[in-house]
Amino acid sequence: MESTLLLMKGVYKSFPGVKALQDVDFDLRAGEVHALLGENGAGKSTLMKILGGIYSIDKGQIFINGKEVHINSVRDAIKHRISLIHQEIVLVTQMTIAENIYLGRELKDGFGLVDKKAMFSEAQKLMDDFQMDISSDSLISDLTVAQQQMIEIIKAVSFHSNIIVMDEPTSSLSDVEVRFLFNTIANLKANGVGIVYITHRMSELFEISDRVTVLRDGLYIGTSVTKETDVDSQIAMMVGRELKRYYIRDFSEIRGESVLRVENLNKDDKIISASFELFKGEILGFAGLLGAQRSELMQCIFGLLPFDSGGIYVNDQKVTINNPNDAIKNGIVYVTENRKEEGLFLDRTVKYNITLNVLHRFIRWLKSDSSVEDEIADNYMDKLSIKATGTAQIVRTLSGGNQQKTLISKWLATNPRILIMDEPTRGVDVGAKAEIYAIMNQLLKEGVSIIMISSELPEVINMSDRIAVMYNGTISKILDKEQFDQETIMQYATGRKD
Repeated sequence: MESTLLLMKGVYKSFPGVKALQDVDFDLRAGEVHALLGENGAGKSTLMKILGGIYSIDKGQIFINGKEVHINSVRDAIKHRISLIHQEIVLVTQMTIAENIYLGRELKDGFGLVDKKAMFSEAQKLMDDFQMDISSDSLISDLTVAQQQMIEIIKAVSFHSNIIVMDEPTSSLSDVEVRFLFNTIANLKANGVGIVYITHRMSELFEISDRVTVLRDGLYIGTSVTKETDVDSQIAMMVGRELKRYYIRDFSEIRGESVLRVENLNKDDKIISASFELFKGEILGFAGLLGAQRSELMQCIFGLLPFDSGGIYVNDQKVTINNPNDAIKNGIVYVTENRKEEGLFLDRTVKYNITLNVLHRFIRWLKSDSSVEDEIADNYMDKLSIKATGTAQIVRTLSGGNQQKTLISKWLATNPRILIMDEPTRGVDVGAKAEIYAIMNQLLKEGVSIIMISSELPEVINMSDRIAVMYNGTISKILDKEQFDQETIMQYATGRKD
């Protein structure tokens, strides 16, 4: 039997007004992947931040290789060969890859000075080991989000840690990069490294984990051997109830009239002759690998990016969209995949965010009608079941799922006819995912048409009426429902089918 690398026993942690963890136990064995599941706010990241020395422990014990240790700082964690890969990328963007990898432990020459040449050389070896065709003297700011995520992983591996915590490591990775990450995890396991894996993607859980521990509302719920459990059981443990229907969608065989038509849209050499049609009351899914230009195509349609040629038609009438205001006037809105940096004002209230795009409804002649503003915010907070103390709560303090519902509310307040949703459930837990699917289903009944970009194939397959597959800036195929399967989608997404 594998030896126990880590034991966290009876862990308590409180913040002002919040009991984040109460009597939580967790253990990790050498050479295993132990998944940590729970809804947003369940305490997963808090528990791991205690392990990483970011938070102090209020009460409880931590044992490494059977010996009790006290972790009061990040340096203590590193000393005990513990590395954390955070969900939020924490690299210094104006420094090079090599400087980031060796930040705080710079290599020195014989005179005690920083040896940049040695750092770049050693960092390049790590990059080559991970088959990343990038120079280690490249600036972090020049990398894609996925590449930055891989640098975070390489940095953690470079510490030669015995314990590595991965918090949503695949949220920004393409399928090819995910495959490589899973191969890396397998090699780490073979070398006796223990990995704590936090994810909301249930398919990943059953592919790579050995055991699963579930937290709910700061409490330890239970631990299962992965091969002896199933998705429904884990979801029931996470949300405290059985979700009988996870993908909530009522399908209709009746196709409504065309509400949006895009003809031969081109931008630079990135988007090439993109053409598709969206019908009333349907979800048109967009699948494809990272770099397929799905988001860029939608940003052109919403007026965030200029395009070179092509036409956009709303209700069979050609429209001119030079900016997002033009799109909104034509009933088109875009829910960005990056809610924290592009979608929400995190340090403002729920009410502020929901009503931001409809100021004209309650501000006239420099006078604000607060009762109308409150009515709008209260309506969408109730309609989308946003869990908050009230509309005056600061958005940053909400869970990921409730932040996402606030973002969706912000755009629904404009009464759109066409809703473009870019990775609508990224970084939210299964309970919140089911709620978002239910919201989408209800919007269809109200006559809204939805374009959904998703990197999760089960999501796009189960929620879409049709699926447009993109490859290298082109729409390689639009599939009808009876053609849906993961292999077919991947063949078109990788260019193996024309």
